[in-house]
Amino acid sequence: MMRAIYKFIYFKLMGWKIKGSFSKEVKKHIIAVVPHTSWHDFYVGLMLRSITKTKINYVAKKALFRFPFGWYFRWTGGAPIDRTPGQNKVQAIAAVFEGKEEFRLALAPEGTRKFVEELRTGFYYIAKEAKVPIALVAFDFGKKEIKIDKLFYPTDDMKADFAYIYNFYKGVVGKVPEKSFGYNA
Repeated sequence: MMRAIYKFIYFKLMGWKIKGSFSKEVKKHIIAVVPHTSWHDFYVGLMLRSITKTKINYVAKKALFRFPFGWYFRWTGGAPIDRTPGQNKVQAIAAVFEGKEEFRLALAPEGTRKFVEELRTGFYYIAKEAKVPIALVAFDFGKKEIKIDKLFYPTDDMKADFAYIYNFYKGVVGKVPEKSFGYNA
């Protein structure tokens, strides 16, 4: 029922489209979602998850998981993360993949909803540590589409990998355009 409602909202009311698809065979990978400029990205992601029938998880600051909304974030696939300095978050998150049969972790490589010129590298190192591929996903509010790229495994050539990643997100516009990754006003 919810899937039908989300499809109606996403395709008919919002007028959006989806290009590409998630791998159903590969049950563990990182989903790098860019740009992350607004809280609107959250419900767009929830709709995408339902429409594509793909189990997708995420991590968020632990403050979101407190009363009164903690139950909701857990119910939607969220897991709290302690973001205090001095912890090895890459290894901690990578270890989660070992204990799960299916785990697709959506992350925002910008690490914030503010404008950034460079992506953070944590998602990349998590994928390498967990030995899982990365799916690049663009939430393009300018074109009203979500673009899903094929899976790729990070190599030992980080410079080439990031050239590929940056090229995929080139020209993608977030809900708040001036906060979009690589925005050129």
